[in-house]
Amino acid sequence: MSDTDRYVSPLSERYASKEMQYIFSPDMKFRTWRKLWIALAETEKELGLDITDEQIEELKAHQDDINYDVAKAREKEVRHDVMSHVYAYGVQCPKAKGIIHLGATSCYVGDNTDIIVMTRALELVRKKLINVIAELAKFADEYKSLPTLAFTHFQPAQPTTVGKRATLWMQEFLMDLEDLDHVLSGMKMLGSKGTTGTQASFLELFDGNNEVIDKIDTMIANKMGFEKCFPVSGQTYSRKQDTRVLNVVAGIAASAHKMSNDIRLLQHLKEVEEPFEKNQIGSSAMAYKRNPMRSERIASLSRYVMIDALNPAITSATQWFERTLDDSANKRLSIPEGFLAIDGVLDLCLNVVDGLVVHDKVITKRLMSELPFMATENIMMDAVKAGGDRQELHEMIRTKSMEAGANVKEKGLDNNLLELIAADPAFGLSLDELKKTMDPSKYVGRAPYQVEVFLREEVNPILEANKEVLGVKAQINV
Repeated sequence: MSDTDRYVSPLSERYASKEMQYIFSPDMKFRTWRKLWIALAETEKELGLDITDEQIEELKAHQDDINYDVAKAREKEVRHDVMSHVYAYGVQCPKAKGIIHLGATSCYVGDNTDIIVMTRALELVRKKLINVIAELAKFADEYKSLPTLAFTHFQPAQPTTVGKRATLWMQEFLMDLEDLDHVLSGMKMLGSKGTTGTQASFLELFDGNNEVIDKIDTMIANKMGFEKCFPVSGQTYSRKQDTRVLNVVAGIAASAHKMSNDIRLLQHLKEVEEPFEKNQIGSSAMAYKRNPMRSERIASLSRYVMIDALNPAITSATQWFERTLDDSANKRLSIPEGFLAIDGVLDLCLNVVDGLVVHDKVITKRLMSELPFMATENIMMDAVKAGGDRQELHEMIRTKSMEAGANVKEKGLDNNLLELIAADPAFGLSLDELKKTMDPSKYVGRAPYQVEVFLREEVNPILEANKEVLGVKAQINV
């Protein structure tokens, strides 16, 4: 059957990186199973069971050359994936055959591998998230002083700067990084707890020696690169852990969605555009169009991730006692696909932010068309200094602002507020004097300074501490 004859997930074909796809691949899973079986055998040997160095070396010699054909043939017979791979490993390791999976249950390899895989996936997400923050930091610094019209309710408000707006996006990603680091620091393995979490099988293997059994989980965890295991469990680790993990992923998706929406709106205003390649087609019917398709894709995939986070929450809430299997099929879908989707989102964010095009002349033109309204307080103060009455001038400015607004909205004319004010002798200000108040930088408040402080105190220390992961460039498939 060819690829055109069967469904292929768009997450693999179009959106996720090869690196993230491998983390959730069968090969990664089964190689990890074998590493876990080696860690278990080593631990049991070190704690006194009759396992030889020769058996351990035999297991290590075949940990990567997995005989998939044997495992698949066996699974057709026994209908059990773990025992099929135990059998296949034993075929390659006849001397160690009898001690593979000793005292363990299927969840020993299944659940511990899930934790390991999610941890590796979180680490990749973290690397890409930091690079998104780094690109935004460059953008914010470059445009920290470029005045732009700010919006509240998507209505013109007081000016800000292009760089200051980027810090708002960045701050949310920093919050996501904080959450991610918290969850990563709390990732624990299941260990080897047995069928209901009581480690009863190890009481038999170690003749009831609790002091020895207490060491098993920590030793296995350390061999696999973790500090500790869950202190108690049923047959599985608490599915609450999956909820915590995907909630972090969904939080990143929400931040990316917010940023992409702003970019889409700015592209509509022709102020900022995402990268548009030389031969890219914006529309099949309208050759002039430059659609923000990458930002739209960020929003689209992010919505999927945010909704996907409901899956582990519901799964966690509906687990019965020490275990029930209605988690399995859902986990196989929701966890990998949530990560593959956020991987695609972050690659798109990297690509878009790295190539954002700023049309400063359009930005300035729009700002200047609204600035007279925003400068009225300053104009009124100048008129008072020239001898005018504040209360009378306030009412006159209000009336003239309404007239200028009507000219813009109802007649399609340019904003002529300054001309209306200059024509009224009550203000005592010439048009030239009024135009001198139209310097946009006077109205952005502390925005440039806020960008500098934010980058210096909040962002740069994080980038410096993580400089070894910087420099990631995104590869966009379509």
